[in-house]
Amino acid sequence: MHVGTKAIKKGLRATPLVRQRVTGKKVMAKSANWTTGLAIGTADLRRYRLYKPPSVRCTESLPLLVMLHGCGQDAEALAASSRMNTIAARERFFVLYPEQDRLSNVHGCWNWYDTRTGRAQAEMHSISAAIEQICRTQAVDRGRLALAGISAGACMAVLLATQHPERFRAIAMHSGIAPGVAHSSAGAIKAMFGKNVTISPLPAIPPNVRLPALLVIHGTSDYVVAPGNGAEAAMRWGERVGARASKPRRVQRGTRYAAMITDYRNSGRLIATLCEVDQLGHAWSGGAAGYPYSDPKGPDASRMIWSFIARQFTKAAD
Repeated sequence: MHVGTKAIKKGLRATPLVRQRVTGKKVMAKSANWTTGLAIGTADLRRYRLYKPPSVRCTESLPLLVMLHGCGQDAEALAASSRMNTIAARERFFVLYPEQDRLSNVHGCWNWYDTRTGRAQAEMHSISAAIEQICRTQAVDRGRLALAGISAGACMAVLLATQHPERFRAIAMHSGIAPGVAHSSAGAIKAMFGKNVTISPLPAIPPNVRLPALLVIHGTSDYVVAPGNGAEAAMRWGERVGARASKPRRVQRGTRYAAMITDYRNSGRLIATLCEVDQLGHAWSGGAAGYPYSDPKGPDASRMIWSFIARQFTKAAD
């Protein structure tokens, strides 16, 4: 009780922050658009950061994008490297960044693989609690929710989407592993290195639920999470509804890394898109320079993700 009380007080005292670059280090400044909060789920307290676009009116109903960080990161690091808040300010949507607790994982990784003990499910519940809290307290359109993440965050995002496909319109996983591939730390390590693992079937989709579209971004030079995991994720997602792969097409803009794009469609409907980026390692493609897990030479993953998500919102409205 004493430890829990201290954690709550510390979280409530936290000053709203925003990042500025000074001599390669992070400096914090107050901002009404970048706030901190706490959500309580079955995995106990989880802190989150929320970005709100400027001058949100009470009559508005804006989309919400949930961004899940990877190992060795926190919410602020992902916001800084991805620069998603800049896009959110221009396109007007909320961005929620749930944070893993270091007591749950010393490296700050989401325990997406630990489904046998229930830790993964508990963390999913805490993330869902944060989402619900924002939906209740902010001008969020519940019909326009999307998930995105990198590495362990990508794995957790797509796992959450398999459990609640009715809740989200689109999912984006960057440098992650398909759901159902690992159920323990040993299985996760095998999958990361591209070794054969026992794959369990994904939950059945209710007849009245439309599977959210999935965007997979993965680097061909990723030596942390083997590149084959990206292709596996897109293929397994498409297989759930009988989608077939289109002929891959090569795309390159300026001097950025080239990418091979493969769409999975069923009766003309886009189910999944696989974007395999040449020369990209385990890093956010097109991310800000000077940050770990960020490569500015790649195509802009943040712009791709929002463009993909926005199209799904439009199709749902139509």
